[in-house]
Amino acid sequence: MAESTIRKIAVMTSGGDAPGMNAAIRSVVRTAITSKIEVVGVYQGYAGLLAGKTTPLQMSSVANIIQRGGTILKSGRCPEFHKSEARAIAGQNLRQLGVEALVAIGGDGTFHGAHLLSQEQGFPVIGVPGTIDNDIFGTEETIGFDTALNTALEAIDRIRDTAASHDRLFIVEVMGRDSGFIAIDVGVAGGAEEVFIPETLANVDQAIQAIQRGVQRGKTSSILVAAEGQKVGRSYDLAEQIRRKAGYEAKVCVLGHIQRGGPPTARDRILASRLGFAAVRALQQGLTNVMVGMQAGQVVPVLFKDCVNKKRRVPQELIDLAHLLSH
Repeated sequence: MAESTIRKIAVMTSGGDAPGMNAAIRSVVRTAITSKIEVVGVYQGYAGLLAGKTTPLQMSSVANIIQRGGTILKSGRCPEFHKSEARAIAGQNLRQLGVEALVAIGGDGTFHGAHLLSQEQGFPVIGVPGTIDNDIFGTEETIGFDTALNTALEAIDRIRDTAASHDRLFIVEVMGRDSGFIAIDVGVAGGAEEVFIPETLANVDQAIQAIQRGVQRGKTSSILVAAEGQKVGRSYDLAEQIRRKAGYEAKVCVLGHIQRGGPPTARDRILASRLGFAAVRALQQGLTNVMVGMQAGQVVPVLFKDCVNKKRRVPQELIDLAHLLSH
C-alpha cells in the first residue's frame, strides 16, 4: 500500500465524553506533528465542524492532558448532521482550512456521521472508539470503559459497607443505555446478587430468589446492579416490584454521570494512546472510512460499514457466570 503524502489533519471528539479522550487527542497530535503533519482541533464535535470552531494544535497544546478526564476539545451531539446538506458544509469547511483528513473520536453516532461524510464527500476519515458503554462492534474495548467500570466498582464497594452495617438491600444503577457491559462486569467484580441488563429481560423473581439464598446462608445485606436502559431511574421501578412481591425494602443509588468523569485509568490511557497513534498511521497508509479497534490485543482497521448500526453484545458466557456466582 502506497504511503499517503497527507500534510494536514483535523481531530475532534463527539457524542458523550469518555475518560481517555484527552489521551487520544494527545497521541494523534504528537504522532502527526512528529511526522510533519499539521493538526487542527475541532471544538464541540460535528456542531463545531459546521460552525467552523477550530484551532491549530501544537505539541504544547496537549501538554499535561493525559491524566485529565473529559475532552479539551469539548463534545456534544448534533442532530443537524443527519442531513446530507450539513455534511456537505462540513466537507467544505474542512477543505477551506486545507485539512485533508479527519480523526473522529467517539461512539456509534460519531462513526455513523463519519461514515456518511466519507462516503458522500470523498473525505478521508478514521474513527477512534471512545465511549464508556463498550458497545462498538468490531473492537473488544473502547476508550473510557475501564475507567467507568472501576469508578462504578469503587462506588459499589463503598455502598456494600453501608449495606452490611445496616442489613440493607441496595440496587445500584450504572450507565449503559442499550449496553450491559458496565453492569455485568461490575456485577461480577462486585459480587452482586443479581444483574439487570438490556440484553436479557429483567427477572425480578430471580433477584428475589438470589436474595433469599443469601439470607439462608446467613447474609444480612445484598447488592443488585442494574443498567439504566432507556430510562434513567428504572431501578426505582425494580425496587417497587421487589417490595410488592417479597416485602424487601431496597435502597436505590443511581451513579449517573460520575462514571464519565475523573482521571482515566492506566489501561484507558494506554489504549487511547495506541489508538490515536494507529489512527494517524492509518491515514498515512491511505486508509479511510475505517475505525481503528482492538482485536485479540492488536490494533486493526475495521470498515465503518462493518461496525455502524451494529451493537457489540454482552457474551452469554458472562451472563451465565453472573447468575452462577449469585448462588
